[in-house]
Amino acid sequence: MNIRQAIRQKRRDLSPQQRCNAQQIIYQKIKNHPALNQAENIAIFLSFDGEVDTKPIIEYLWQQNKSVYLPITHPFCKNHLLFLKYTTNTPLIKNHFGIFEPELNVNNVIPFVQLDIVFTPLVAFDERGYRMGMGGGYYDRMLANYQQQQILPIGLAFSCQKLANIDNQPWDIKLPEIIYA
Repeated sequence: MNIRQAIRQKRRDLSPQQRCNAQQIIYQKIKNHPALNQAENIAIFLSFDGEVDTKPIIEYLWQQNKSVYLPITHPFCKNHLLFLKYTTNTPLIKNHFGIFEPELNVNNVIPFVQLDIVFTPLVAFDERGYRMGMGGGYYDRMLANYQQQQILPIGLAFSCQKLANIDNQPWDIKLPEIIYA
């Protein structure tokens, strides 16, 4: 079993109580995050395969009158993402990875540079802020120039996903912040 599979299994193996306790801490950290007050356009993902449940975060963002955007795999640019506005009425479809995403509607696409915060999924992370994703490089490509664009990427994870060190590559993007418990 490789490291990605092992960490994903650890994440899936969390008991309902462990998951609930950790998620409550994560949700509180997000609610108290200073950048959230100023942010208007927030990208987040729909949870998949034992990830931190993002539905309560999305509900909270809507209550705060934030615009929420979900990633979809770009239909023309291989291994790239687009972000579409997500509301309670947005139809969702399963993509080729089995992950729910909004149906493509060009009227709902936001240019990446207009996002304020990007909550980022990850399989594993280390203390330095390096993350290991699912292996497609989607988020690394998208976040390559996040500092110049004044976008704040924030990883979401459980403590069991933390490694001592990730063998990062030159193209891997270091996250400035990872919220975990």
